[in-house]
Amino acid sequence: MATTSTPAPVNPASLPRPSGYSHGTLAGNTLHLGGQTALDKGMEIVPGGIVEQFRQAFGNVLATLSEAGGIPEDLVSVTIYLTDIPDYQAHGKEIGAVWRELAGPVYPAMAGIGVTALWQSEAMIEIAGVAVIPDERLACPAQS
Repeated sequence: MATTSTPAPVNPASLPRPSGYSHGTLAGNTLHLGGQTALDKGMEIVPGGIVEQFRQAFGNVLATLSEAGGIPEDLVSVTIYLTDIPDYQAHGKEIGAVWRELAGPVYPAMAGIGVTALWQSEAMIEIAGVAVIPDERLACPAQS
């Protein structure tokens, strides 16, 4: 697929239907991944604490990446926003295992940032990122 410079929204059907935002925006080969909390398809934050919220939020990021033809190795930057940094650190090994399960042993540039609150009051984590997808895998999603 030839790249274009016109930004295109990327909104996988597996994620909650966006209203007033896009899950991702593809510009050329660069996919900007909008912040994902641990929302499931039913628009509920998954229960179970920071590890399960990480699994859902990162899974949502990867679903958007996949919709555009990307794979985890295409991630160049990930930013994790946390309402409780010590809780995240206390579960670091478990979270690392979830990362490797979902994305393998590849780690992009990353930042962890403490915040006082996220959009959904029960959300403990939000993950955003940027990926660069090679032409041979790039897929411009259908517009809805």
